Amino acid sequence: MNSNIKVAAIHDLSGVGRCSLSVIIPTLSAMGIQVCPVPTAILSTHTGGFGEVVMHDLTDYIIPALGHYKRLKLDFDCIYSGFLASTSQIDHCLEFFSSYPDALKVVDPVMADNGKPYKTCNPELRRRMGELAAVADIITPNMTEAAILLGEDPTLMPRSATEMKSILVRLSELGPRIVVITSAYVCGECFNAGYGREHNKFWKVPYTQVNAGYPGTGDVFASVLTGSVLRGDSLPIAMNRAAAFLELAIKTTYGYSTDPREGILLERCLDFLMAKHDLCDYESL
Repeated sequence: MNSNIKVAAIHDLSGVGRCSLSVIIPTLSAMGIQVCPVPTAILSTHTGGFGEVVMHDLTDYIIPALGHYKRLKLDFDCIYSGFLASTSQIDHCLEFFSSYPDALKVVDPVMADNGKPYKTCNPELRRRMGELAAVADIITPNMTEAAILLGEDPTLMPRSATEMKSILVRLSELGPRIVVITSAYVCGECFNAGYGREHNKFWKVPYTQVNAGYPGTGDVFASVLTGSVLRGDSLPIAMNRAAAFLELAIKTTYGYSTDPREGILLERCLDFLMAKHDLCDYESL
């Protein structure tokens, strides 16, 4: 395994509320991976319930930063994108991707949740996100985002494992060789579903749902999954590691009754990522 794995993480940074770069950096660092942040914006807090947010847009920073990295002849093992606030930022991500053709390309297509697009995600942005997915190696949508990428109603919910498999394959046909859908719910069961086109294998990792919601959980899941793949884990093991860590962090946070706006108690759980574990919760879908 490469002992100096570098990830260029193209995400926003919130000062308060654990999400985006504030969880991506410590999560991947705990897995022995260097994160090179490429911030798209700096926010005083995330946008989920803290009132009027102070924001500084950094769209004009991204391409000059890329130019500097190219002049330095820096290599990245992975380019990893998340929430993008404009079509210009999508253009800049595409340029990052094309500048490092050998890097693993991970797209977390942050657009929507619970059957509804986010207010900032207009129809053009949703359409252009499909262009990013088309050149990605791995995408990690939730169920609502999966529906949007396929041009379906955002409230789409599969009624059987067969329907879930069809959705995974259709998403892979857009371009990515690995698709992981988070927070799937089929026939009363909660699980994360995955598909690897190379071996034509479908996987699921069931999880126990907690009656609480925290920002940044999708960022944490995608980060652990990405780190695991970069360290050589197979898809089901990477999914299992991500799900196990996130479930631990959510249940730990729930037990302390903290303000949910502040996100999961990541700092109390990072040791999990530094230890070896027997991961056997995955199943064929």
